[in-house]
Amino acid sequence: MSRTDAALRPVDLARMAGVSTQQIRNYVDAGILPPAARTPAGYRRLDDRHRRALVTYRALMPGYGAETAREVMRAVHDEDIALALTLVNAGHAALHDQRLSLEAAGKALEVVAEQTPDAAPPSRSGPLRIGEVAARLGLRTSALRVWESAGLLRPRRDRSTGYRVYGPSDVRDARMIDLLRQVRYPLPQIRPVLDGLRRTGSSEALRTVIARRQEGLAQRATAMLEGSCRLHHYLTENGSAEDR
Repeated sequence: MSRTDAALRPVDLARMAGVSTQQIRNYVDAGILPPAARTPAGYRRLDDRHRRALVTYRALMPGYGAETAREVMRAVHDEDIALALTLVNAGHAALHDQRLSLEAAGKALEVVAEQTPDAAPPSRSGPLRIGEVAARLGLRTSALRVWESAGLLRPRRDRSTGYRVYGPSDVRDARMIDLLRQVRYPLPQIRPVLDGLRRTGSSEALRTVIARRQEGLAQRATAMLEGSCRLHHYLTENGSAEDR
């Protein structure tokens, strides 16, 4: 019996992948792995194609994410190769858009970081209230409150009314946080950027943030390349096997 025809049990694939046997069954049921024949006793009979499908799925996940990887494999096993390739292309397009957005955000962040908070007041009438800041930056007031709860914003309170009031530096910080959130930077990692800016006026932490994000996108692009290469092998290997 050739390796291609060798029978495999769900437990065999589970051990190879370091997942549970039930997870392998779930993969078959979800279409991530090809349909499985049954033995006379009702057990699933897997083979090397199932092993290669599992390897392909796991190779796609780091770059494209679990959801897209699942949909790609389902399309392949439904013999809808056009859909599978469309999903792959969409992943690359989305990554490219993120790279462009990061570049634009990086430039905008540098501009914001270089602004002198006291150069001009937020408005002619003095400090702004939370609704005015939200309107000016195109945000929801709830976002500003979340950022305050996380310790990123520090608006003072009006002694007579108790309302939050935002000075020029607060508005600058809110704009900085918004831009960093747009490039998917987590709140805990934004704090060093603001602290450095407040303490020294330096935007070095900001440059580090952008550089790390760029590195992350480059790693994802590499993972996509590896995943699409594995997908190509899976498609061509299946075609070769079916042509024999």
